[in-house]
Amino acid sequence: MKSTVHFQGLLERFFTERLMQQKQASAHTISSYRDTFRLLLRFAHKRLHKSPDQLTFEDINAPLVTAFLNDLEKTRDIKPRTRNLRLTAIRSFFRYAAYEAPAYSAQIQRVLSTPGKRHHRTLIRFLTRPEVKALLAAPDQRTWYGRRDHALLLLAVETGLRVSEISSLKHESIALSTGAHVDVTGKGRKQRVTPFCKSTARVLRAWTKEPVKCNSDVLFPNARGGHLSSDAIQDLVKKYTARAAKVCPSIKKKRVTPHVLRRTSAMELLQAGTDPLNISLWMGHESPQTTQMYLDASLELKEKVLAKVKPHASKAGRYRPPDIP
Repeated sequence: MKSTVHFQGLLERFFTERLMQQKQASAHTISSYRDTFRLLLRFAHKRLHKSPDQLTFEDINAPLVTAFLNDLEKTRDIKPRTRNLRLTAIRSFFRYAAYEAPAYSAQIQRVLSTPGKRHHRTLIRFLTRPEVKALLAAPDQRTWYGRRDHALLLLAVETGLRVSEISSLKHESIALSTGAHVDVTGKGRKQRVTPFCKSTARVLRAWTKEPVKCNSDVLFPNARGGHLSSDAIQDLVKKYTARAAKVCPSIKKKRVTPHVLRRTSAMELLQAGTDPLNISLWMGHESPQTTQMYLDASLELKEKVLAKVKPHASKAGRYRPPDIP
């Protein structure tokens, strides 16, 4: 006979103990998982006619999870990648439940066996050097906002910081003396230090001497001295991309986002001959395999490989024996 498991209490402990205390998950991850279970509970109410406080652990089984994911695709028109993210959150909960409710191991294993949906992986987007130059020249540096935005874009392209990392930067996050660098706590609560060049240090040094908004210690503050939101950074990137397109038409064909600036940083490192493992450490990737997508997307690297291969249509050259010492 199975022991009674209080589903609501288990779910609460998953968030408070597993995610927040043990894994110290980021606010973004917790928010994403919260949204997943909010949608799942609403679906269960519609399907089973039970309110969240009436649900039992047995109710959240593999058929219900599959039906929930299918319903998301149908009613919300989500892409396979988003569907898989929702499934990741559910799997994480059931892996936790495997230790807390072993009597339900058969049900748990069936949920964990729910397959993700395959999807086409498109080549990543990144900016060329002329496009980066045009983007950095777009802010009007005669104004306070223009100087702020120029410094922000320059740091983003050179260091490859995530938009959440840029948003959270404070004056104390950067060191501008010898060995200039930025210190961030990124995805997975991982702290990393990323260097930047002397010219970028000069721009940031000049920026830190600007008048402070509302005595704020935020490196790139908004008009009220608070942190710029991710949406605000997205909007300013979009605005300056439109300006840059007037002098660099090729950028019109690209949807430029803060994440594209991050990818541009990684691609420049790769094309400069940096080892993919070092790029993975630089970018703070969870897995070195993530860097593989940059290798797939780099036409320049593939052209260098092609240059070393003899064309099939060419004539065979004369054999030249190697020098014998």
